[in-house]
Amino acid sequence: MRNLIGYLIRRVGWLLLTLWIVYTVSFVLMRSVPGNPFSSERAVPPAIERQLRARYNLDAPPVRQYLDYAWGIVSRGDLGWCLRLEDYSVNQVLAEGFPVSASLAIFGLVFAIALGIPAGVISAVRRGSFADLSMMTAAVLGIAVPNFVLASIVILLFVFIIPLFPAGGWGTLRQLALPAFCLGAPVAAYIARLTRAGMLEVLSREHVRTAMAKGLSSRAVILKHVLPGALLPVVSYLGPATAGVLTGSLVLEKIFAIPGMGSHFINAALQRDYTLAMGMVLTYTVLLFVMNSIVDISYAVIDPRVKLP
Repeated sequence: MRNLIGYLIRRVGWLLLTLWIVYTVSFVLMRSVPGNPFSSERAVPPAIERQLRARYNLDAPPVRQYLDYAWGIVSRGDLGWCLRLEDYSVNQVLAEGFPVSASLAIFGLVFAIALGIPAGVISAVRRGSFADLSMMTAAVLGIAVPNFVLASIVILLFVFIIPLFPAGGWGTLRQLALPAFCLGAPVAAYIARLTRAGMLEVLSREHVRTAMAKGLSSRAVILKHVLPGALLPVVSYLGPATAGVLTGSLVLEKIFAIPGMGSHFINAALQRDYTLAMGMVLTYTVLLFVMNSIVDISYAVIDPRVKLP
C-alpha cells in the first residue's frame, strides 16, 4: 500500500508537469498558424471583430492570454468559452461529448477483447494450422487497413448492398454496431497477435510442461497456467489502446455523424477555435496518462513479481 501511495504521488507530479508542457506547446502552436478564429470566407466587419476579440481576451498580449487562461484552469477548472460555438463553454462541450465518445470506446474495446483474445489463444494452440494462418492474416489486415477505410467498406456492404444497419446517427445499438466494429477491429488485431506471442512464450516454460506431465487437461493448463502470464503484454497494450480508441474515434464520429468529442475536435482545428482545441488536447492528455497509470497498477496486480516504478 505504501508503494502504491508513493507511486500515485509521483504520477500526479508527472501529470502536472506534462499538462504544463502540453498546454505551453499547444498555446504557441495554435497562435503561430496563419489566421484567427474569426477568419472565414465571409469577412467579419472590423468593428465586430474588435468586440469579439475584446470579449474573448484575444486583444491582450500573448503572455497575458497565456497566464489568464492557465489561471482559469488551475483556480476554477474553467477551460473558457468556445470561440465559434455561441454561448457554449468548453466544459459544456466536454460534458456532452465525452459520454458519447466514452460509450463508443467501451463498446469498441469490449468487441476487441472478446474477439482478439480467443483468436490469439486458438492461433497459439493450433500453431501452423489453417485456423492460425487465417486468423493471423486477418490480424495483419486489421492492423494495415485504417479505420476510416474500413468504415467506407462496411458502409457499402451493410448499409447499401445488405441494408442491415443505418449509415449514421446515435442512440440505438444498431447505430452503434458499425462504428464500434470499425473502432475495435485494429485493436482486436493487435490483441490477437500479442496474445498469440505471449501464449507461445509461456507454453515453452518449464512449469507448463510440468503441469502437462502431471496429466492436467489442456483446458486447465491453458486457463490456469498459460493465459494469465500470456495476457501481460495485452494488459500493457490496453492502456495506450484505450486512449488511442478515444482519439481514434475522431474521424469515425465524423463519418457516422456521432455527436461525440471527435467532431468538436475536428471543427475546433479547422475553425481555429483556440479554447475548444486546447480543452480537447488537455483532456486527451489526462486520459492517456490515467490509462497508462492504471495499466502499471494492473500489471503489478497480475504479476506480483513486477514492482511499481
